[in-house]
Amino acid sequence: MAQILNFANVDLYYERVYALKNVSLTVNEGETVALIGANGAGKSSILRAITGLRKIKSGEIHYDGRRIDGASPAELVRQGIAMVPEGRHVFPYMTVKDNLLMGAFTRSDKAGIARSLDMVLTRFPRLKERYSQAAGTMSGGEQQMMVIGRALMAKPRLLLLDEPSLGVAPKLVQDIARSIVAINRDERVSVLLVEQNSRMALRISHRAYALATGSIALSGASADLLKDDRVKSLYLGGDL
Repeated sequence: MAQILNFANVDLYYERVYALKNVSLTVNEGETVALIGANGAGKSSILRAITGLRKIKSGEIHYDGRRIDGASPAELVRQGIAMVPEGRHVFPYMTVKDNLLMGAFTRSDKAGIARSLDMVLTRFPRLKERYSQAAGTMSGGEQQMMVIGRALMAKPRLLLLDEPSLGVAPKLVQDIARSIVAINRDERVSVLLVEQNSRMALRISHRAYALATGSIALSGASADLLKDDRVKSLYLGGDL
């Protein structure tokens, strides 16, 4: 199976405090890979390094066979990497429609954009119901669906999700989890998922890495990690 992402021996510092220390991980084409761990373990730092929002101190990051550490965030979107940040970050006074179309800002194929919009509205029927509504008036779960949809409007090959279940009602967490599985399966988008809800993350991913204080503590097939006593005692606090 071909690798779409290779994150190799990366060190990343915030001023003089290290956030990542010699971290290596891979995502293969067609996979969903989960990153689990406590707050401050380094999960979100990995996503910021991939997207160029944080400059790495050492190591290399390759996407689709090309080295990308040093590339701008806008260039990475054009290359096929889209990120859904923690905290949603909607444009609150814009409609759902306009928020979604913002995700296609790098594209000029009008027919393709229309197809992507139709796909997103089919994937998230609630967004179709709220299509002309101001995004800031929606619930947290509905906003989360919208920002995932907005990322899909960029037509990514690699989707980075940072805590998609955070602050979302349990019923909508299940809907979002199912949508991630469907996006990976039906749209053939590779997914790197950062989640504190470790049980949910392991249930919907193929492989996973468990982080502790900026390093990889455990890794393997998600189904195996779900049964691992170390993972059960340290990480499985979430519920699905």
